[in-house]
Amino acid sequence: MLRDYGPLFVYGLLVLATGAGALILSALLGPKRRRAAKAEPYECGVPLLDSSQGRQNIRFYLVALFFILFDIEIVFLIPYAVAHRSLGSGSFAAMAIFVAVLGAGLGYVWKRGALEWD
Repeated sequence: MLRDYGPLFVYGLLVLATGAGALILSALLGPKRRRAAKAEPYECGVPLLDSSQGRQNIRFYLVALFFILFDIEIVFLIPYAVAHRSLGSGSFAAMAIFVAVLGAGLGYVWKRGALEWD
């Protein structure tokens, strides 16, 4: 059993040693002087004007949700596109239904006006 799991155990120890080493080195070599200016957030040279905890427009979340939805669609479509010749016509029908359902969802969202920013 040790012969089977020995390399995995050694790998785990190396991962832990690397993480601990990085933390120790950053504590030893990192900056020591604490200043108020260093603790402030910095964004492209522009001073912070307001709290980042304010309310956001719901459309930002909708765009993120659509991105995740269509990103997952691509994750399913790329492997199909690579192996579509060897899968047969049944897989084409399944993938066509998948794309049709996603297209119907996009059409519904578009018709409801969720993609408009005005």
